[in-house]
Amino acid sequence: MNGMLKIADGLDSLVRRIGMGFAWLVVPLILIIVFDVVTRKIDYTRLMFSDFTQQSGYSVSTILQDMQWHLHGAILLMSFGLGYLANAHVRVDVFRELTPRRTQARMEFWGLLLLALPSLLILIWYSFVLWSISYAANEGSESMTGVSYRWVIKFFLPIGFIVLLAAVAVTLIRLHAYLRGTDQEAQDALDRLEIFADDNAALEAARLEAERALQAEAEAAKKGR
Repeated sequence: MNGMLKIADGLDSLVRRIGMGFAWLVVPLILIIVFDVVTRKIDYTRLMFSDFTQQSGYSVSTILQDMQWHLHGAILLMSFGLGYLANAHVRVDVFRELTPRRTQARMEFWGLLLLALPSLLILIWYSFVLWSISYAANEGSESMTGVSYRWVIKFFLPIGFIVLLAAVAVTLIRLHAYLRGTDQEAQDALDRLEIFADDNAALEAARLEAERALQAEAEAAKKGR
């Protein structure tokens, strides 16, 4: 089991590095959005880009708008795994939050095994088929003046689902160790799992306590004046 936990740690590190690496694409995404919005409001640049479109057949504004959703799609798809490992996704499970940790772990384990794994395998297969069709057709933008090679962004569909599958595999290994491993293995797995509702409750309680402390300090400072 220790060997499996080491494999899980390696996959965990890889998934987190991929997610955090692609998160940096938000910087060029913001710059492109700002540049596109501002230049469309300035007459000089708007007319200059209009002349460029007439001469070259490429629309700068359309290209920038295509790049926006291309980058947004890459960020979203490649950060799914990180979001799951960090428990940053939305959970609509008010009943689960009321159960003990081991019950939560069993629900997560069987949910991943029976629902998440088959769903992800289907998504990976069909998204790869979708990408291969797009690649064979050399699919481009729906706009005549947009970005070509749309198959490039569609390639992130199967890759993103594979990364998420790795995150699910990591969680399954750790849940199995937590539920069926030795005391030490269970503790090691527990230290790395971030799926439990009471962990979020503890963080929220700490945040509220910090806010109350800051508010008390502010009120004390006002009284001191």
